[in-house]
Amino acid sequence: MKKMLLAGSMIIMGLCNAQEKQEGLKGTWFATAQFGYQSTNDGSETGKSSSTTILPLAGYFVGPSAAIGIAAGNIGVKSQNQVADNVTLKTNLLVVEPLARKYWNIHGGLFFFGQLAVPIISGKTKMTANGQSVPNSDIKVNQIGLAVSGGLDYVLTKHFTVEFSYNLANLSYTTIKNYPGTTKDIKTTDFSLAHVATVVPDYNKAVFGPNGNAISTLSFGFKFLF
Repeated sequence: MKKMLLAGSMIIMGLCNAQEKQEGLKGTWFATAQFGYQSTNDGSETGKSSSTTILPLAGYFVGPSAAIGIAAGNIGVKSQNQVADNVTLKTNLLVVEPLARKYWNIHGGLFFFGQLAVPIISGKTKMTANGQSVPNSDIKVNQIGLAVSGGLDYVLTKHFTVEFSYNLANLSYTTIKNYPGTTKDIKTTDFSLAHVATVVPDYNKAVFGPNGNAISTLSFGFKFLF
């Protein structure tokens, strides 16, 4: 875990230090809040899962088209009947995500950006059966990873833009403690690419949602420049 965090930090610092020194957006602060949602339902009474991401983000342009920032927010996941009949898992996760971005102008006020982030995620999953809380059943979750995403940012006014982003690749290292039916910690390393079908363990799907990790595939947000 420490090696992945160090590697992510070095990559982000390298991206920032490599930027040319010229005028533009350099010195500008920005703030946004990313919202993401994903769900799955296999058509039966099992396999239902959904997750919602709310992730406020603040950043600073260190160059005319390069920025660094940090996001901190919450991910909520609800999985029904993943463990047993009439059992629901509700997960509440805290997310801290340092990141770096590079922007390229496409035309006029439309920009494409690439983002590298190091999401650090921790939280608990509570289990209920037939609507009643199950004592001593809390599942502890920790995850760290590297996430590469691309997006479009459209400038509406001098101080206001709207952006969409899509997760392109995700590498994560996860530790799950006290998962039902296990006596040891579950440790997994996952790598996923956009548009590529992957098979994830049931416990990852139950705790993190449809894709088996805590990163929403598609996100949307408004950005303020000041």
